[in-house]
Amino acid sequence: MKQEIVTHLSMLKDEIFDLSKYLYENPEKSFQEYKACNYIVNMLKKNNFKVTENYLEIPTAFYAQYGTGHPKICYLCEYDAIDKEGHIVGHNLISAISLGAAISLSKVVPKINGSVIVIGCPGEFLGSSKVTMTKQGSFNDIDVVLMAHPDVITAESGSSMAIVPIKITYKSKEGFAYRKSKGHSALDACLFTFNTLELLSKGFEEDTSIDGVILRGGSSPYLLPSETESKFYIRAPKMNAACNIEKKLRELVKITSSIMEIESDICLYELPYDELVPNKVLSRIFSHNLKESGIIEIGPPKDTNSGLSLGTVSQVVPCIHPYISITEDNKVPYSSSEFAKATVSDFAQDRVMKTAQALALTGFDLSENESLLSQVKTEFFNNKKETV
Repeated sequence: MKQEIVTHLSMLKDEIFDLSKYLYENPEKSFQEYKACNYIVNMLKKNNFKVTENYLEIPTAFYAQYGTGHPKICYLCEYDAIDKEGHIVGHNLISAISLGAAISLSKVVPKINGSVIVIGCPGEFLGSSKVTMTKQGSFNDIDVVLMAHPDVITAESGSSMAIVPIKITYKSKEGFAYRKSKGHSALDACLFTFNTLELLSKGFEEDTSIDGVILRGGSSPYLLPSETESKFYIRAPKMNAACNIEKKLRELVKITSSIMEIESDICLYELPYDELVPNKVLSRIFSHNLKESGIIEIGPPKDTNSGLSLGTVSQVVPCIHPYISITEDNKVPYSSSEFAKATVSDFAQDRVMKTAQALALTGFDLSENESLLSQVKTEFFNNKKETV
């Protein structure tokens, strides 16, 4: 049956290339991916997937299923691009890889147990719908979640940082700077917060940090700013460490507001990302299939200092997020226009097909071999116990 998967995937080659090329040529902003969503949904319907559109009342999200029962092997699609920059991180290829894997695996599902699930996850650059979906229970009945991310290196799935995004607003009376008015301005409070955080950061746990930027702080040195707005990303290897920093930040804002006698507000401006919990058994199965599919050189697990929305998903279901090099030239920088152009190269398309095959075969292994799936889940639950 594995050969059947490979054969079916080879027959999809032109459609998979057309998908990645279409998304590349029609980049759409987060939560505005109407063309991309429609294109992908039509591909799934053509291959007899039952598709729920406008999933969770998110217009460009969808939930597709082929087959019934467990195990439920889930593939994720991302398809938003950065405004005016295009697919500089290769989300067009994430969708191509996942569609190739899901459709080819679905062709043998009638001969094995379980279901193939494809979930369309818009808005990756603006907080990500995956976080909302997790909170709404979309992954509670899923057995494993599989996806692969284009990169300039090939590496196993590693961890990511937990992210807590915080916005702070200070408000004060407006006045003229030249009058040397008594009392503190919103800008005073804002700068005090930044300076104090710099001192407090010396006591943070290892590998934790907080990065901030002032988005609004006055339009002229002639006037004392009456309102400032700043945004922060709290990063930590574990969510509990990030939450400890958030607690200190909230206390600092409260104290600053009190001693300077000005108004303040502190809130989340995006949904937080939990850290990605790697699954070594799942990574081992995928890496074996990736080598069998023709990608031999695989680096060790890649940990990223960025937050990944899949981190939140990995708290409720075993996941992998391996990285696949789609460039022949190692001088091509990730997240660049050159990288975007590379996504539609012949080399990238070859990597897409090989990665899709590896993901499909991984799904097949887990569907056919109950022992393998049990090992994956045992590691997942053991990791959860360690976290608790």
